[in-house]
Amino acid sequence: MTSDSNDNSNIQAAGSSEPAAVACEGGACGAHSADATVAEAGASYRRDGQCRVIVDSCADFAPEVARALGVEVIHFPFVMEDGEHADDLWHSMTPHEFYERMRNGEHATTSAVTPGHYLEVFERCAASGVPAVYLAFTRGLSSSVDAARQAAEMVREAHPGYEIYVVDNLCPSAAAELLAIEAVRQVGNGLTAAELVEWVEEARYYIQGYFTLDSFDALARGGRIPPAAATVGGKLDIKPELSYDLNGALTLRGMCRGRKKALRAILADFKANHLSEEDLGGTPLPIGVVSADAEKDAKWLVDQLRKEPGCADVPVIYSSVSPVIGAHVGPGMVALVFWGKDRRESLSFTDRIARRVRGKRDESAN
Repeated sequence: MTSDSNDNSNIQAAGSSEPAAVACEGGACGAHSADATVAEAGASYRRDGQCRVIVDSCADFAPEVARALGVEVIHFPFVMEDGEHADDLWHSMTPHEFYERMRNGEHATTSAVTPGHYLEVFERCAASGVPAVYLAFTRGLSSSVDAARQAAEMVREAHPGYEIYVVDNLCPSAAAELLAIEAVRQVGNGLTAAELVEWVEEARYYIQGYFTLDSFDALARGGRIPPAAATVGGKLDIKPELSYDLNGALTLRGMCRGRKKALRAILADFKANHLSEEDLGGTPLPIGVVSADAEKDAKWLVDQLRKEPGCADVPVIYSSVSPVIGAHVGPGMVALVFWGKDRRESLSFTDRIARRVRGKRDESAN
């Protein structure tokens, strides 16, 4: 899907009547609203034809954000009882409909994406002659990036000299949405495709994300935790706080007794890792709040972060957890994603050594 609408004056959460650009204090947005932030990035990108940005539906875009940016979106598939669906940014069903079906006992499943799934989009980009960069769903959660790299190689062989790059975004869900917004802005500011790759490979470590789940059931079905652990967690009202590591894989931050404590744990990590407007060079970057049909808790989270110093007018984008990710986390997930401290700084001394060793191994393999 190539987005062609330039109207994002009413950016909304997917399937919701709530605006993605959250109103500031008193109901009026400040100087920097989320819709203005996205519109500016999209407008500058459209005027520049030196690089095409490709993303996928696992970035959990608010539909209006994707349209305003003008990026190419690859729709991942998922399967329900009535057959296979395309993750089409909630065009075919609303988030509530999808998650209500899960609450009623229906299981959504996903499968590996093949190179053919990417070829149509990659070939279309090659036909335009404009170099392309695909910000791929992280290998920490899916092998799909490997299929994308195979497809890119096929396109290079068919179109000698054409530039197409596949970059692991290393940050799932709406964290990837924030990365894409700024990537589009940087292209609009003049970065070439090769330069954008270099920018992404550094910038992706500065996006923080923390989230909680309503239950462990979906994780247990997917084999990520033992079924017994899910049962015990439910009986004791245990809610996890999770994040993702430098490879994009899920990590457990802690266990909380009750939903509210889990949400407060997310806020605590936000306070510890968020960069101020001054740290960001005077330009506030948007914060993302994404939920799996849990808008009430998402709004509570935003209300609380608005009370933090310097956050009263920060742009906030609401979106809904996509079906592909939702199939693995279930209804009730709430996440907060934001530009923050370099995630590599939290590595232990021994982990830093291991990271350098892996880097040398990867260089020799290439």
